[in-house]
Amino acid sequence: MKLSIIIVSWKVKDFLYKCLFSIKEHIPASISFEVILVDNNSADGTVEMVKTEFPWVRLIASKENLGFARGNNLAFEQATGEYFFLLNPDTQLKEFAIERLLSFMDKNVDIAAVGPKLLNTDGSLQPSCKAFPKVSTLIFQALFLDKIFPKSKTFGSYEMSWWDHSDTREVDQPMGAALLVRKKVVDTIGPMDENFYMFFDEVDWCYRMKKLGYKIFFLDNAEIVHHGGRSIKSAELRMSYHWHKSLKNFFKKHYHLPGWFVNLLIVSLFAFKILIGVLIIKYFISNFV
Repeated sequence: MKLSIIIVSWKVKDFLYKCLFSIKEHIPASISFEVILVDNNSADGTVEMVKTEFPWVRLIASKENLGFARGNNLAFEQATGEYFFLLNPDTQLKEFAIERLLSFMDKNVDIAAVGPKLLNTDGSLQPSCKAFPKVSTLIFQALFLDKIFPKSKTFGSYEMSWWDHSDTREVDQPMGAALLVRKKVVDTIGPMDENFYMFFDEVDWCYRMKKLGYKIFFLDNAEIVHHGGRSIKSAELRMSYHWHKSLKNFFKKHYHLPGWFVNLLIVSLFAFKILIGVLIIKYFISNFV
């Protein structure tokens, strides 16, 4: 088996249909592949739709929402491909995307993982690569320096907003919405860390790859449409909680910062950002209204 496509889905039945249809449409018969879908108890008709419309998909219907990392790990146990392709259910493959990703990896055996170029629904670029987060990342965001100086390689370093995604290059972490990884690398570094229920799970994964000396790349000529965070938008408050919790876990795990310090830093900088925003609004109201 050349390719194992792994999808973890939650309450996005209509987008998942488009995703699976695009797989069927755009992966040629010359590539041996399997699709393993983990449904996180969507309860929206997803399971019935997949069984009826896509019987060739290997379906794992969980009785609970396992989260992203645990869902992927469950699929890893059954995957047999030379490559694992993590794919969000709200994505659609474009022509030649898979062929180009696989060809790139086959030709560059020293590369552990590669991410494609992601496009928004309207076809515009969706920035999909970031540097690993640092304490300075939070400070720059709290001071709005990343927004004021987006083209700065210092202040815009985390979001890589200085780069237009127009060339193939080595990066820290492509978005987990579409990430192709060698099975041999997964066997070496281990599965995703299930302490990350949502968010920063693929960041942690990429960090562990880099720590062992592996290379990770972005490929500009392989394109995939990502409709963007559809599962997240259905539970934004809960997702915000998991985002902050996972960020704290990342700092604790890799930078050995105590949990109380990370919590204090995040809360303080968040409060400071709100204060700055209020002062800016007050200034404009006082001077221009």
